[in-house]
Amino acid sequence: MQPIVLASSSPYRQALLRRLGLDFVAAAPNIDETPLANEAPEALARRLASGKARALKDRHSNALIIGSDQVAWADGERLGKPGTFANALAQLQRSRGKTVTFYTGLCLYDSATGNEQLAVELYQASFRDLTDTQLRNYLIREQPYDCAGSFKCEGLGITLFESLAGDDPNTLIGLPLIRLTSMLRKAGIDPLANAT
Repeated sequence: MQPIVLASSSPYRQALLRRLGLDFVAAAPNIDETPLANEAPEALARRLASGKARALKDRHSNALIIGSDQVAWADGERLGKPGTFANALAQLQRSRGKTVTFYTGLCLYDSATGNEQLAVELYQASFRDLTDTQLRNYLIREQPYDCAGSFKCEGLGITLFESLAGDDPNTLIGLPLIRLTSMLRKAGIDPLANAT
């Protein structure tokens, strides 16, 4: 079986991939994630997912490399990782009462053959119209400053939403496991093949 490489240093993506019970190594792809001029969010997510996987092909020449990237989009604007309390508060203030769409690009790249499976999964998060005090309290408690959109839906961040819509809740965290499982099976790896 080919080794599996996750092209990410994200602890969130690594934790998600561990759920499948497969052995893998993680490596940072170190690519330029700057959007191209007028690049649509879906195209950006697709390009970055593929770029991350392909960036590791020289270091891992006979591996299945998983690349993933997420673009949060609201009112024609990209919501990146806030980095600070002030930036996170501003993001949540802009998002309250609105629906934010998350485009998560996923690529499974076979570095031995050059074969690539590529998809973009969508997930929509409709935010409650919360007060500044509620938003501040959330940020103080969870400190999601390394998360696009300024929340962790797997934690207290779930209280920020009126509703969530999409095929796979893992997509919102950053790695669509349902689609990835299909891609892995197509590449000859079934997480349910062995009981040990």
